[in-house]
Formats: sequence, C-alpha cells, structure tokens
Amino acid sequence: MTAAKPRIDFFHATPARSFGTLALLEELDADYQLHLLDLAAGAQRQPAYLAINPMGKVPAIVHQGALVTEQPAVFVYLADLYSDAGLAPPIGDPLRGPYLRWLVFYGSCFEPALTDRSMQREPAPPSRSPYGSWDDVFHALTAQLANGPWLLGERFTAADVLWGIALDWTAKFGMLPEAPAIHAYIERVNARPAIRRAREKDAALLAAKQG
Repeated sequence: MTAAKPRIDFFHATPARSFGTLALLEELDADYQLHLLDLAAGAQRQPAYLAINPMGKVPAIVHQGALVTEQPAVFVYLADLYSDAGLAPPIGDPLRGPYLRWLVFYGSCFEPALTDRSMQREPAPPSRSPYGSWDDVFHALTAQLANGPWLLGERFTAADVLWGIALDWTAKFGMLPEAPAIHAYIERVNARPAIRRAREKDAALLAAKQG
C-alpha cells in the first residue's frame, strides 16, 4: 500500500457511473470512506448532499477538505495522489500528455457524442460541435485501441479504468456499434482482480439496498 494519506471521502451510488471511481480506488488500494446515496430516493438533491456537490451528481470525493467532482478530474487527482501505484505517468514522462488527452477526451468528446447519438439528435454543424462527429470520435478511439493491449500501448493506467468501465456499460445498453477491438478491451479490463473486487463490492451494496 502507498504511504499513509488522509482518508478520501467517496460519494457513490449504485447502479451509477460512479462505479468507475470505485474501481479506481480498488486499483490504487486507496484508503477511502464510502458514502452511498440513494438516487431513486432523491438523496442527491437533498440539502445535505448539495452542500457537498451543488450539481447533485456522483462521483464526488473530498480529500483534506478539497472537493473534486467530474469523473475525469477525480481520476487525475486520485491517480496522482497514489502515484506509487503507477497508474499515472508523471510529468516528464512521454506518456503523460497522451494519458491526460484520453482522460479528458472521455468527458469532452465521447460522452456528448454518445448522448447525441443515443438520443438520435440531429448532429450540430462541425463548426459548432464540441466533438466533430460521432464517426470522428469512434474512429479515434478504435484507432487508439489498435495500439493495445491498453490505451497507451503496453502500459495500463487510470485511463483504462475509466474507459474500460464506461465502454462496458455503454456496450451492455447497446449504445455502441459492434467492434471486436472494443469487446476484447472490455474483457481485458474486467479480468483485472481489482475490477472484479470492485464489482463484488458494488453488487453487495446494491443487494443490501434492495433487501
């Protein structure tokens, strides 16, 4: 385990996309206190949580009094905080730029493109689109995965936790075109012991909530 650091307060819901942060915390062997929100009951819109995250979203983390929201930012923060785990290329490493690129690409391009596509919205003109086109985004991703086995080639990073979990749930909901490279990538990420451990924890939380 990495050197002792103040415990991270992690605000999570299940099922929700904050599972990706749970998976990263397990990969990092981080010391965290999990706070579970019941989204169906509207806990994310209650004053107690809005005082923590005014956007009423998960994930959110608090560390040494600092609030971090937005999943890519949470990933950057945690992987740098637990740098001994080796999931974040440090500044000066040639992979640092590509690593940050793919973490940010997820939120700035992939999610908005996927949302527009899944809702069958008319694409915005290229000059007004934050991501270009769905084909641009999808082709960029599949081309990067061709360098495999991981996004940055041979090195597994926090970016793979983010993308592996996100691609898994989007594929399960039928939101992605069939692509063998993406399917194989998802399987590699899901085979990791920490990801399996996180899924077991999340399943236990969901079972307890439903019981």
